Amino acid sequence: MKKDIKIPVVEKVQVLATYEWDKDFLAKIWNIYLVNNREDIIESVLVMSKGSYKNKKTSILRHGLGDLPPHMGAKVEMIADEVLGFTNEYIVTFFAEGKLFDKIFTFKPYSIKENNTVFINLMGQNCVIAE
Repeated sequence: MKKDIKIPVVEKVQVLATYEWDKDFLAKIWNIYLVNNREDIIESVLVMSKGSYKNKKTSILRHGLGDLPPHMGAKVEMIADEVLGFTNEYIVTFFAEGKLFDKIFTFKPYSIKENNTVFINLMGQNCVIAE
């Protein structure tokens, strides 16, 4: 029975952290984005975020992003400096090709920092890519 279950592999979808100016906070902050690099729309996108470090945990947050067109990104949340030392997980679930896709993206502790950024054309800026 288990051998008959086919779990689709998530490809060309990324979770990124960007360090950008926020006009409300009047400071640079880290924001998390979900990027669809696929050639088709991803539908009913849900993102659950949580962080943990030793015996400390963050609240579990759930974000409904709706549909995300191809080659587009959507802001998920702002991530506070206090939890950059945590393991931060983003569980992404969406529909495409008539199937349900699901993947966990992880930022290791202290991996979200300017030294770890790479330029992402779609975002037009430097970003940290989740594993």
